[in-house]
Amino acid sequence: MRALVLHGIDDLRLEDMPVPEPGPGEVLIQVVACGVCGSDIPRIFTKGAHRYPLICGHEFSGLVTECGEGVDDLEKGAHVTAFPLLWCGKCPSCERGRYAQCLDYDYLGSRCHGAFAEYVKVPRRNVLRVPEGVSMEVAAMAEPAAVALHALRRAGGLSAGEVVAVFGAGPVGLMVAQWAEISGAGKVILFDVAPDKCALARQLGFRYCFNASETLTREVVDNLTDGLGVDIAIDAAGVPDTLTGCLEAAGIGGRVVLLGNPSADVLMPASLLSQTMRREISIVGSWNSVYSASGNRDEWQVVLQSMAASALLLNPLISHRVTLAHAPGMLRTVYEKTQTTMKVIIQPILG
Repeated sequence: MRALVLHGIDDLRLEDMPVPEPGPGEVLIQVVACGVCGSDIPRIFTKGAHRYPLICGHEFSGLVTECGEGVDDLEKGAHVTAFPLLWCGKCPSCERGRYAQCLDYDYLGSRCHGAFAEYVKVPRRNVLRVPEGVSMEVAAMAEPAAVALHALRRAGGLSAGEVVAVFGAGPVGLMVAQWAEISGAGKVILFDVAPDKCALARQLGFRYCFNASETLTREVVDNLTDGLGVDIAIDAAGVPDTLTGCLEAAGIGGRVVLLGNPSADVLMPASLLSQTMRREISIVGSWNSVYSASGNRDEWQVVLQSMAASALLLNPLISHRVTLAHAPGMLRTVYEKTQTTMKVIIQPILG
């Protein structure tokens, strides 16, 4: 098979590799679509990976090609996606079903080979069927959609009419905003520094989207909330300004969710820290999503059912589609920010 293989920082090569062989309890999947995650870019170009060589890519969908011993409930050609975290099943977190907090986990695309390739093998317990009528491209976005849903739930739930501010209008930020609307938010306010992203947000129906480099976010929030601040503020960008923006925007008893991977250290002004304390703002972290190995109604099931019902508008988030051969150039474009990109989809099945 052909695969994009990372041999070191900024050393990505298109190579021929053996097709993985599924062992007992594993499934071989032909990758139809794989999304590029924001975490893939520093992994490839700056921070590096846990091991080399490595095939990146963890947001994917595909077709079942072969099943290992003991897997008899998936037919060849079935449309599937997969939860990319491979939990140990033995630690205290796993015993409580909190797989994202596993103390000894593996991970497709960051710790073991992922889906920037024509084929990937996955444990059966991680594989989910894609509902009929959901395209492979949309199904490849199940992982970030579940991450976005989890972030909103980490705020302690959303009561109808509450005001939500999302800092960062990238793919995950816009998914968070959509989940907020679906959950009954009274207002959803978006901030980003990229005009193209703000324009897309408005195309998706978000009336309150503002360029954070051209306006004071606190003034915008005050104007839209009569000075009360928002109930929930979500940092979907992970830069210092978005975290401080969230804390400034949150009202009394507000909840702030840290979702975006941090890009730099944050120095908080003492006055802002004081106001955070006085307003009794809750700050929570959010990482990954809730997945049930037994098929219970987890966040992935909610995502797939919402996709089937067309409740989420995900196709408009796709800005670029590339083959494996053209993916290295596209990944560099994302890294160097020479043009605005949203969700980039790699299509290994097309060559």
